[in-house]
Amino acid sequence: MSGHLDTDEEHDDVLPGSSLKRIETDLLLEGLYLAYGFDFRHYLRSSLGRRISHRMSIEGIPTITALLEKVLHVPGFADKLLNDFSIKVTEMYRDPGFFLAFRKEVVPLLRKEPEIRIWHAGCSTGEEVYSMAILLKECGLLDRVKIYATDMNENVIAAAKLGKFPLKRMQSFTKNYLQAGGSMEFSSYYTTDTEYAYFKSEIKNSMMFAQHNLATDRSFNEFHVILCRNVLIYFDSSLQSRVHHLFYESLSPSGFLCLGTMESLITGRRSQYEDFNPAERIFRKLGR
Repeated sequence: MSGHLDTDEEHDDVLPGSSLKRIETDLLLEGLYLAYGFDFRHYLRSSLGRRISHRMSIEGIPTITALLEKVLHVPGFADKLLNDFSIKVTEMYRDPGFFLAFRKEVVPLLRKEPEIRIWHAGCSTGEEVYSMAILLKECGLLDRVKIYATDMNENVIAAAKLGKFPLKRMQSFTKNYLQAGGSMEFSSYYTTDTEYAYFKSEIKNSMMFAQHNLATDRSFNEFHVILCRNVLIYFDSSLQSRVHHLFYESLSPSGFLCLGTMESLITGRRSQYEDFNPAERIFRKLGR
């Protein structure tokens, strides 16, 4: 009998489009991790799929396999994909009710600390980091605070360090600031030119920006507050579990974990926290 397959058998061996796309995506994410150390293997595929398709459309690339070839062989191309994968939807005082609750309920409990360490994990371009620094300045605590702001993307970290935001966004930022309990003229915290607002050094001096990957990196300090808002929604359950463990181990006794409006504690962690303000997703560590 000949070893040649007939036409029908050859057709039966062709993978369905969805299966092929899944395999190609797995290979792309594995390639990014092995070649560059960026681990997106446990990010939700629905979100990544949109970003992969967007990059393929821009570049005129027909398949995910062809995209992987450019990632591995074209210098600098992986950085484009990393920027695509980074979540950069943020604004100053996003969800003003959270910042108002933090000001009224969390800050009084932080006052007893001689030094306050805060970690903004997944800080993107830094809008919420500057928001928190201004809030703490108005509460008289900024001289005792060190804010550690991290993101996996070096480009957004570099942008966040500048404290430079488009002037056209300041009107909406000011509205959020006032709703969050701001008590000063918001414009007193920055200078402007015709295009940008530049936050003053007295706000920036409390901040330390660094690259950190929640999917692969470990804790680097003990913190009184950890903020990771609207990041975990992009992770699958196994990566969420890893990150929750990282946060729990990184919090000081009675420390605060602040999540986004669409996030909450995973089932295995609920007994380890007090629902300090569940409406605003503020939780307080119990025990050690």
